Amino acid sequence: MAKRQNDNLKIGDVLKEFVTENRLQKGLDKVEVRDVWEQIMGPAINKYTRNIKLDRETLYIELTSSVLREELSYGKEKIISNLNEALGRTLIKKLVLR
Repeated sequence: MAKRQNDNLKIGDVLKEFVTENRLQKGLDKVEVRDVWEQIMGPAINKYTRNIKLDRETLYIELTSSVLREELSYGKEKIISNLNEALGRTLIKKLVLR
């Protein structure tokens, strides 16, 4: 077992260090984006969402309704802004609706 440097570390700091050392942030971002999409867009739109994928700074959303896809395409910038605001950082720069 590794020797501790300081016995008074906060659990949040230990977790951040663990995530950084093990390069887990990208995976956590992907999960967080899915949760934020469901929260921001609501159950009505989430019902028509088939797949959500974050690749670099692009969010790919696969929808089952072509009508909904067309409607959402008009507000892409607003959707990106709302998602980034909920995430607390600029993680998404481009939105692709399929």
